[in-house]
Amino acid sequence: MLLSNLTQWVGSSLSAKEAITINAEAGFDAYDMSLFQLTRDENYEFNAPDYVERAKELRRYADSLGIKCNQSHAPYPSSTGKEEEDKVIFEKIVRAMEIASILGAKIIVVHPKQHLCYPEHPEELFELNVEFYKSLVPYCEKFGIKVATENMWQWNNGNKVPSDSTCSRAWEFNKYIDAVDSEWIVGCLDIGHVSLMNTDICRFIREMGNRRLQALHVHDTDFKADKHTLPFMEKIDYIAICKALGEIDYQGDLTFEADNFYRGKPAELYPATTKYMCEVGRYLIAQIEKARS
Repeated sequence: MLLSNLTQWVGSSLSAKEAITINAEAGFDAYDMSLFQLTRDENYEFNAPDYVERAKELRRYADSLGIKCNQSHAPYPSSTGKEEEDKVIFEKIVRAMEIASILGAKIIVVHPKQHLCYPEHPEELFELNVEFYKSLVPYCEKFGIKVATENMWQWNNGNKVPSDSTCSRAWEFNKYIDAVDSEWIVGCLDIGHVSLMNTDICRFIREMGNRRLQALHVHDTDFKADKHTLPFMEKIDYIAICKALGEIDYQGDLTFEADNFYRGKPAELYPATTKYMCEVGRYLIAQIEKARS
């Protein structure tokens, strides 16, 4: 099991190369390449015409440090409901898949479409997303990379209370993956998102099992807000979660999405912050391995 960390952190202005360097020096096995800027910044390096060569150069640099790209995160949201905008988003997602594959990632997380109000349109969203993920399968085959859908949440009628959305319950998450019915489409369980839905996280893990569950977003919350901070900083019981992951013989990696743990810290403390995160990650992996036997 590889231990991985993001390359884009809240509050930082580091380049991907700088973030990869800090992750490598802190002791992480791998990095999760954040490709959010593909739809946010026209001047982003991977929006350039020579994006393939730039990705190859970054791969060579990471290889020289002895750190792998285990997974990536495509730009989001995956839809707006506006045809022309969604066409551009789709093209950027495909580009993200290509870049991630060049970097060596085996999985790229692609959010489900959720531009509609979930309680009013669950079946329509299901049909849209099954079609969406099926449309990505040819690119998975072309680039040799799996796409992981992710459990989401929405604000409840604008009152800032999280509520159900696409794949926020295990039965629906499983339904999505099974309906697409492709070895290329798997699940990334965002543990923090589960916590916002007032559901049993360990039961969720057991209901998915290790065939569907092949990637993780690991971070902590107070069960009220999507805080994206480091485990043991808030209220999620990570000891129980590690036990559940071990019991299902989880075969994926442990990837932090705890970018808010960097918030408010000066850049000079990023290396120390990242090293501590690595120590927490090693502890979690040890607990998972212990639970396998």
